[in-house]
Amino acid sequence: MPVLVDFHADWCGPCKMLAPILKQVKEEMGDNIKIIKIDVDKNQPLASKYQVRGVPTMLLFKDGKQLWRQSGVIQKNDIIQIIKSKVA
Repeated sequence: MPVLVDFHADWCGPCKMLAPILKQVKEEMGDNIKIIKIDVDKNQPLASKYQVRGVPTMLLFKDGKQLWRQSGVIQKNDIIQIIKSKVA
């Protein structure tokens, strides 16, 4: 199952815009995607490991391999299309 990791921060405005979009992605894709939210302020070592410099940053993994990465707010349909194209 693909895993979408959302690196975010409580103080980040765009992150707050992305949260409901990711909720809609999960509702539409159901068990075909796992979405994990990671607070960069509470998980500095993990953010450093993946070289996350700005939030929000999303990373898509499947079988432990990073397939895609993007910073900023992306609309629901675009996220779903990217996930489907990368994990097909």
